[in-house]
This record gives sequence, structure tokens and C-alpha cells, in this order.
Amino acid sequence: MPVLALDPETLEMDAEVAKAAGRAAADSYRNRQPYPHGGFDDFLPAEVLDRVREDLRQLPESETSFDRPQEKLKTSYVPERLPPYTRNLFYVLNSRPFVQFLEAMTGIKGLIPDPYFAGGGIHVVANGGHLDIHADFNHNAILNLERRLNVLIYLNKDWKAEYGGSFEIWNNEMTQMVSTFVPEFNRMVCFNTGSTTWHGNPATVNHPQGQPRMSMALYYYTATWDRSRKAHTTLFKPRPGTEDKADRETRRDEVLKDVLPPVMYRRVIGPLRRLGF
Repeated sequence: MPVLALDPETLEMDAEVAKAAGRAAADSYRNRQPYPHGGFDDFLPAEVLDRVREDLRQLPESETSFDRPQEKLKTSYVPERLPPYTRNLFYVLNSRPFVQFLEAMTGIKGLIPDPYFAGGGIHVVANGGHLDIHADFNHNAILNLERRLNVLIYLNKDWKAEYGGSFEIWNNEMTQMVSTFVPEFNRMVCFNTGSTTWHGNPATVNHPQGQPRMSMALYYYTATWDRSRKAHTTLFKPRPGTEDKADRETRRDEVLKDVLPPVMYRRVIGPLRRLGF
């Protein structure tokens, strides 16, 4: 029986049933260390994600792609450019019943879904790719909202730990991995986000048949941002004792943004990036 009841044809979700499912998971979720998180198997009716997988057999050109040391061979696709069934599932996961499930589970009130799906959508990591340990950007500048919560739903059939791509949660000091989740089909991972909520999938994807690691990603916010806060982009942290690379380029950009007037910053940063510095 799935964690969330959802009609596979209409994608309708009962709000009261969703809230009850959230309450049932609340204690386990909120008491996890080093920050609240949880993994849920058989999250949706399997037929729903089978239809998503069928939709994704042919993908449009990606909106964003990354191929650098910290995030390698990763591409993403916004929902509105995907087939209707998958697109509508994203809309359902941004709807009131699902938000109420998340609020009941996390205790975070006033969650706001992102209608732009900034950074979200379908994520694909090709064989040879990975995403290093990081903390996410904390401010949605378009909406002026504080990022609070991530939801990841995995789409990979018969995936094994040795195929790489497992999701990892690390402690605040970045000295120890605390939790790990193999990205198996119909497993959902949800976690609170902040400037030290270190997570990622740093183990290189190496599926024996060359299949990519695929997931749905959605982010949720609250209207709690104020001028006393400092916005930051994604912050990468190398794991101790590994060959992970420090993200010196992003750090340089943030330092320049702090010390230069906006006009001067724009004049300096463009040429630096074009020259590959």
C-alpha cells in the first residue's frame, strides 16, 4: 500500500488522507539527526511512476546542464516541457493536499510551492556523473522566499547500491555520513534545508547497462526571508579523505559580490567567466 493514496488516472489526492499520512510520519521525520529528514518506500501508486517513466523515454532538450567537478553530467527538465501526465503530477505535488502532507510531517507551517520550479523538475545524472555534497541555495530571489524543504522521488527500476548515485546526508561538521538512500524506484526522500544541511549523491553513477539516474525534484519555501539574512548559492563541501574538489569559482564570485559595487561586479565577473577563471 503506498504512503500516499493517489488516483493513477486522475491524479486526485484526498487532503484529509494526505494530512493523516503526514502526521503518521511526523515523529520519525522530525527526530532524525543532524537535521529532519526521511525516506519513504512505495511512496506513490507504482502505476503513477511507471507512466512517468514511459513519458520520459524521449526527453526534450534540457534547460540546464552541468559538467564540472562538483556536478558532473547532470541535466534537468522543467515540467511544462514534459508530456501531460508527468507535467500534471508535478502540479499535484505543488497542490494544497500535498503541501498539507508536508506541513503535517515537518511541522513547518505556511509552506509555499514554487510555480517556476526553479532548479527542480526531472533530474538526470548520466553514467560517469555525480553531484558532490552541498547545501542548497537558501533564497528564491524571484519570489523573495526562504527555501525550507526538498522532495526527491526516484524513478530507477532495480537500482542497486553498487550502481552509484546513492543519496547521502552528512553531519554539520562534514566529518561523517549519517544516512544513505539508494535511489530505488518509488522511494521518496524529503529533508529540511539550510546553510549546513549537507547532502548529495557523490558516488559516480556506473549502471552496468548505462542507464542514467533519474528523479523528480521539488522545493518548498516560506515567507520568512528578511534583509538581515545573507543569500547564498549552492555551497559545496569536499568529503574528507576523498578527491572531491572545492568550488573555488563560486567562492570567488561571492567574495567579489561582497566587496564590489553592483556595477563594478557585473563588469568584472563576466570577463572572468568567459576566460575560464
